[in-house]
Amino acid sequence: MADPLSCSATDLLPLLGGAPNATAAATFICSRFSAVSSQLSAATYAIDNTYLLFSAYLVFAMQLGFAMLCAGSVRAKNTMNIMLTNVLDAAAGGLSYYLFGYAFAFGITSGSIAERTQFVAYLIYSSFLTGFVYPVVSHWFWSGDGWASAAKSDGDLLFGSGVIDFAGSGVVHMVGGIAGLWGAFIEGPRIGRFDRTGRSVALRGHSASLVVLGSFLLWFGWYGFNPGSFLTILKSYGTKGAYYGQWSAVGRTAVTTTLAGSTAALTTLFGKRFLAGHWNVIDVCNGLLGGFAAITSGCAVVEPWAAIICGFVAAWVLIGLNKLAEKLKYDDPLEAAQLHGGCGAWGVLFTGLFANKGYVNEVYPGRPDRPYGLFMGGGGRLLAAQMIQILVIIGWVTATMAPLFLALHKLKLLRVSSEDEMAGMDMTRHGGMAYIYHDEEENSNWSQFKMSRIEPRNTSTPDPTVHL
Repeated sequence: MADPLSCSATDLLPLLGGAPNATAAATFICSRFSAVSSQLSAATYAIDNTYLLFSAYLVFAMQLGFAMLCAGSVRAKNTMNIMLTNVLDAAAGGLSYYLFGYAFAFGITSGSIAERTQFVAYLIYSSFLTGFVYPVVSHWFWSGDGWASAAKSDGDLLFGSGVIDFAGSGVVHMVGGIAGLWGAFIEGPRIGRFDRTGRSVALRGHSASLVVLGSFLLWFGWYGFNPGSFLTILKSYGTKGAYYGQWSAVGRTAVTTTLAGSTAALTTLFGKRFLAGHWNVIDVCNGLLGGFAAITSGCAVVEPWAAIICGFVAAWVLIGLNKLAEKLKYDDPLEAAQLHGGCGAWGVLFTGLFANKGYVNEVYPGRPDRPYGLFMGGGGRLLAAQMIQILVIIGWVTATMAPLFLALHKLKLLRVSSEDEMAGMDMTRHGGMAYIYHDEEENSNWSQFKMSRIEPRNTSTPDPTVHL
């Protein structure tokens, strides 16, 4: 809480002149002034904390959005499984961060390896990522004594600027994306994702409606994720005689977030129409989220017009990385590594190119000579710091998560059996399907599964070319 304004009776006496009982009057005035000042400070504290808590509630709602996005993106036979992992993202992640993570500091990975991962493996890597890997990164780039933090309170800043990753394109999205990349790479593609000739075979999610619902919930939550990263709202700025408050920066951040996501969605819509010949709502939703992931780094320090550039490029980064993933036979059902890792990395670079001098000094005050965006005339020092962040995150997450996934793979704890994967984990591991449905193409409804337990059948490894 801010300290109340002070008042001294001695300071007031000259103003009261030789009035009778001047000392008593001055003492009374100061006592009333101190009471009002304390009330104002308490109100400021309450408003700021209400804003912070409301932002946190919006961010928590993003978990529901991600759950819906995951559910719609996987096949119906794995819906119960992916829902359970999302519930435990919140439960296990919150406990791990409370017990271990906060000490290191001061997620997203489950989607990348959906439909083929053992549940025990999920519990292990999720707790490790949330309780150790992510908090270390957040300490480096967000803490007041982090070695590369732009908010570093004392000592020299990295390249004179520190890393500007305001809400976490690198700290949050890249960490989850790189972790998911290693998990999906080590685990391998789903059965049927690529045929014997290496041709990509689409394994479409079962509900575009859930994908759209999840995307809108994530969009809604992003207004807590990005503007909420200011943590306070009742704060005043004064620049060249102008008086305005942090609420103006909060509003600007909401605008840049909206513009980047919207631009990425529209760019993806027309880009995919040009490349594939059809309008695809799933692609548009992923493009939207890619734009949000990219703007998260610089949302508070760039102009609205620059946010449009951010979203436009983010859409093509996602499209390009998806094409590369197909060529490399990399399977990520939610495009999480490409979206969060690739678009997050672009967002970090974007900040180094387009950060506005005035906004940088506003959000990170106290160092008027702080570098800003290269394309805005601020030189290349901020861009260099941003590039260091990308390399450090890739190195740290690779050094921690890749060995963990490899160990789980060697211990046969990572991937489910071919039989369970073909049947769907809802039936084999979670007691039944999320829906009563029949899909002849997947050949995996509950009644057929029960019959397979009764009738003799070939238990050899299934043909990987089968389209599930």
